[in-house]
Amino acid sequence: MTLSVAVLGAGGVGGLLGALLARVDDDVTFLTDGPGAEALRERGVEVHSRLFGDFHVAVEVAGELDHPVDACLVAVKAFDLEASLRRIPPEALGRGLVVPFLNGFEHIGLLRDRYPNGRVVPASIRVESARVSAGHIVQSSPFAPIELALRPDVEDDVRRLGDHLQRAGFEVTLRVDEPGVLWDKFVFLAPLALLTTHANAPAGVVRTERRDELTAVVREVASGARAEGADVDPAATIAALDGVHGTMTSSMQRDAAAGRPLELEAIGGSILRAAARAGVEVPCTGRLVQDLRARITTAKVP
Repeated sequence: MTLSVAVLGAGGVGGLLGALLARVDDDVTFLTDGPGAEALRERGVEVHSRLFGDFHVAVEVAGELDHPVDACLVAVKAFDLEASLRRIPPEALGRGLVVPFLNGFEHIGLLRDRYPNGRVVPASIRVESARVSAGHIVQSSPFAPIELALRPDVEDDVRRLGDHLQRAGFEVTLRVDEPGVLWDKFVFLAPLALLTTHANAPAGVVRTERRDELTAVVREVASGARAEGADVDPAATIAALDGVHGTMTSSMQRDAAAGRPLELEAIGGSILRAAARAGVEVPCTGRLVQDLRARITTAKVP
């Protein structure tokens, strides 16, 4: 049976998710407007992928959701989230799932304030994927696993979405521990994002030349995760970081290099806020975040 899916965000993650679901004949509508929307309408989505091959699909585009869907996948940058949600009126969503693939964890509260609590399903994806131009996605990592929180009140709907994502080519895991879905990725992502951006260097440079800092930030983020109810293993995270290819970059590093806004508050700032709530010291993370905040402020000065 076809799945009806709306995708908020047509960047590296949203574009890849929507294109792969459309390739297996699910009903996909991207929610966007402006020149990027026109490009999607005219040319569809072209994907060049290490994992999924090269392909092109036509997709539907709308400025705002105007019909019920089975799931709305939210894949905008964290700093754009609140403004972008105008494209998903709660009354139009029906009983659809709201499934955010954002970095961080603070977005869950915002979404549950706006949409039915039980239908907001935390999710994560680990992938290196970028939009190089409107409707053109390049996916370069040798992995793209997805995790979905298996909430009891919407279990059948979540399983159905998981089945369709798996049919589209993803490795999908359903988990009952919601904090683990959010934090297992985050304890990997945050150190990589902060240090690759701070050093303006890929993963291979960071884990050799700045290994002490990398290890420190992993352990600090893990302490915040435990305070939030997630059982994460710093040693396993460090091993995972050692396993990625040396040329891997983070989306925050790429945004910084291009002069685009950064998800610094959603990634680094959220760690500091979680640590403050728990009374946990995170000195290395704090220094990196303060340095990057200062860089942003300096860049804004004419």
